[in-house]
Amino acid sequence: MAESLPEHDRILQEIESTDTACVGPTLRSVYDDQPNAHQKFMEKLDACIRNHDREIEKMCNFHHQGFVDAITELLKVRADAEKLKVQVTDTNRRLQDAGKEVIAQTEEIIRCRVQQRNITTVVEKLQLCLPVLEMYSKLKEQMSVKRYYSALKTMEQLENLYLPRVSQYRFCQIMMENLPKLREEIKEISMSDLKDFLESIRKHSDRIGETAMKQAQQQKTFSSALQKQNNVNYGRNMHLGRNRILESKNEITLKRTFEDEDEHDEEVLTAQDLVDFSPVYRCLHIYSVLGDGEIFENYYRKQRRKQARLVLQPQSSMHETVEGYRRYFSQIVGFFVVEDHILHVTQGLVTRTYTDELWNMALSKIIAVLRTHSSYCSDPDLVLELKNLIVVFADTLQGYGFPVNRLFDLLFEIRDQYNETLLKKWSGLFRDIFEADNYSPIPVANEEEYRIVISKFPFQDPELDKQSFPKKLPMSQSVPQIYMQVKEFIYASLKFSESLHRSSTEIDDMLRKSTNLLLTRTLSSCLQNLIKKPHIGLTELVQIIINTTHLEQACKYLEDFISNITNISQLTVHTARLYGLSTFKDARHAAEGEIYTKLNQKIDEFIQIADYDWTMSESDGRASGYLMDLINFLRSTFQVFTHLPHNNNDHAAMSGKVAQTACMSACQHLSMSLMQMLLDSELKQISMGAIQQFNLDVIQCELFASSEPVPGFQGDTLQLAFIDLRQLLDLFMVWDWSTYLADYGQATSKYLRVNPSTALTLLEK
Repeated sequence: MAESLPEHDRILQEIESTDTACVGPTLRSVYDDQPNAHQKFMEKLDACIRNHDREIEKMCNFHHQGFVDAITELLKVRADAEKLKVQVTDTNRRLQDAGKEVIAQTEEIIRCRVQQRNITTVVEKLQLCLPVLEMYSKLKEQMSVKRYYSALKTMEQLENLYLPRVSQYRFCQIMMENLPKLREEIKEISMSDLKDFLESIRKHSDRIGETAMKQAQQQKTFSSALQKQNNVNYGRNMHLGRNRILESKNEITLKRTFEDEDEHDEEVLTAQDLVDFSPVYRCLHIYSVLGDGEIFENYYRKQRRKQARLVLQPQSSMHETVEGYRRYFSQIVGFFVVEDHILHVTQGLVTRTYTDELWNMALSKIIAVLRTHSSYCSDPDLVLELKNLIVVFADTLQGYGFPVNRLFDLLFEIRDQYNETLLKKWSGLFRDIFEADNYSPIPVANEEEYRIVISKFPFQDPELDKQSFPKKLPMSQSVPQIYMQVKEFIYASLKFSESLHRSSTEIDDMLRKSTNLLLTRTLSSCLQNLIKKPHIGLTELVQIIINTTHLEQACKYLEDFISNITNISQLTVHTARLYGLSTFKDARHAAEGEIYTKLNQKIDEFIQIADYDWTMSESDGRASGYLMDLINFLRSTFQVFTHLPHNNNDHAAMSGKVAQTACMSACQHLSMSLMQMLLDSELKQISMGAIQQFNLDVIQCELFASSEPVPGFQGDTLQLAFIDLRQLLDLFMVWDWSTYLADYGQATSKYLRVNPSTALTLLEK
């Protein structure tokens, strides 16, 4: 018990000195002690409370007077406090009334400060957004004025620099969404412009090509004029005094040429003037910026290949006029001039490899087209104009760096065709000349007419020159005309050889070959056809022989003529020779053969009108009328042969041989025809009177043969043509069968030429 009391004091001390929040553990210790400790603690607590109450009472008693005084003081203060309250209330009221305006102003200031802060924020944001909006506005403006390349640069700046700063705003998101659409729009617009450009150059390619070809032609003319001027200057140094006037004229001509060239240069537009190339540049830059440069290059090349195929496709009627060829060439030149321009002003869009490949493809197509269409040309003038166009076409493209050797090789093929068309044309000219010829010697009434003829044809005859006017030249009018036409043919052939970049030797060789073709094929064919025509009689055939002789002699002058215009000596080893001499020899042989044939036909006509009375008892005592007419015809015919040329020994021998051969052929044919008349199977019976009449006719034939109708026969050579008839008739007239049978088979037989079967046949009749 004694121990628990001090413990309770300690607990009370802790309760008094400890914060009420921490009393719990202390009170718990009261219950943890011995039984009835709680009762004891409560007792102790009550004793402690009574003790404190006594102390409080003592203190209150000690301080009671002070408290009373304080209350008194407080009551006094109460009245003052009431007054103060009233004053404070009034002051507060007046202060509130005065503060209302301040509060309103303060709220206004606060609102303004908020607005100011918002405005500052907005300004800051706008300062970030305005460049974006300005750039977007600039982009729209560039799109409206079609500055698409600049628009793409603006888009790039928007995406990389401006939009990232304000990406949180919705309008920026809209812009970001619109930029790819704008790029696609730019691509579509630029592609549309490119298509318009391709269509434009397709339409203007012929004008571009025509312009380029004109410029090439002018450049060639200028170079030629300059070359002539250099030659003139060289000549001035060599022949200063003598050629002063000529040089002045040449200088004036050259000056005029240069002035004309300057005028043409001012007038002629370039490809850049005719076509605006900006769409292709713009489209190339746009696709390059967008990273689709390769796609654009492939598209451009694909479209140009398609256009190339269209350009290379000729019109079906192109071969009919030179304008068709000119337009075809102009379109091709225009196409490749554009490609060459694109090649040099862009990087990578068109490469030299690509243009070379395209040109090789085009060149093969062009050559095939020209081969086909030129084969349809029958007019040599059109072929010549085609050749000139091909030369200008080749020179133009060669100036742009395209190889054109195959075109010049093609010209050699076309040259052969040109020669063929010339040959056809000259064949018609020769036929017209032969048809219009009267096949009579050319009459000349005076010296002037004579000089006109010899100015056209190199004719020389000293014997004829000694004769007085009027006189006749041995050849007919067709000879100088044929000669002049041959020269015209050479000139026409020479025209094609110009500008082919060939040497004079090659040109000379080409001229000689084409002239040989004219003589050996065309003229020869015309002569052969002329000789075979039914209306050509013996007189005309004789004149043809005369004409061909003079034309043959003129061949050497044609060789000199070719040498003069090509400046190639005939002594040159590789110089071809005119072998047209055989043409005229063959024509003469054909004419001679035709003479023999026509003579025989004429004899047959006379034989057909023979009307013998094979049963007459005795002859009429004179030759038959048809036979006398035949002999008179032969006499007049052989007199024509005296007009054959015999101005030299060779011609005299030739004319004599022709006349002799014709006469012998006629006599032999007459003898055979008379023999066939006797042996005709339809003739069943012949009287001795008929034999006598027939004998009179044969006698007239023998008299004709012995009268030497054509000079030059030796002895009775011509009479031997009738020996078979003579021996047969003598056998029957004399009735000398014993002699015939006795001497048969012997060389000295009087009837050696009588065939037993022939004699037997006639004997039976």
